[in-house]
Amino acid sequence: MTHRNNIMRQPIIQLSAVTSWWLLLLLQVTTTTIDRRSFITPTNAFSSSFLPSRQPIIPTQHHHTSTSSTTTLHMGLQIKIRIVGRKNGGEKWLDQSYSTYETRLKPTNLEVTTHWHKNDDDLLKNIQADTSKNHKVILLDPLGKMCTSEVFSDNMYDWLEVGGSRLTFCIGGAEGLPKELRDGTKKSDLLSLSSLTFTHQFARILLMEQIYRASEIRRGSGYHK
Repeated sequence: MTHRNNIMRQPIIQLSAVTSWWLLLLLQVTTTTIDRRSFITPTNAFSSSFLPSRQPIIPTQHHHTSTSSTTTLHMGLQIKIRIVGRKNGGEKWLDQSYSTYETRLKPTNLEVTTHWHKNDDDLLKNIQADTSKNHKVILLDPLGKMCTSEVFSDNMYDWLEVGGSRLTFCIGGAEGLPKELRDGTKKSDLLSLSSLTFTHQFARILLMEQIYRASEIRRGSGYHK
């Protein structure tokens, strides 16, 4: 009878041992899962549950830059040259000379564009549009004040500051500037490049060179000596 009881107890003991082993394994897996989940943030819980690594998951940090400050720091300085005449009315060497300084200005934060106007009325309309936007407008005229390149450099950047980084130079046609435009402008906003007489196409080249020279003076390079 005792031998028979021992035989019946043996499977029970074996079953208890197997059950205990499974319980221990389940406890270990549960503990590991809890330990892993303790490193998972709520936002990454779903995606992280599929990752085999047991390393803690650190949320990615995103650095946001203020749009307004970025715009202020990287906003280019824009200069417009408004001139009465035909774009293709000059000789090739004039365009090549202008392009030389246009290319040299590309690495800087100065953007210079030329706007050609067919007549005085078209010029006046666009000058009024610039003025309404508070852009600074400077007229090239023999009655204007002459200055050195150093003074021109200082003035140009002052004008850009006053005009919110926008500056317009105005060159008249063969007959000069319209009288109503000149008469309605303060004398301090009249500029003379020289007491000599130049064609309006050549005056644009001189102005472009001085704009480039002004940027080099501000930069402190060896271009201006």
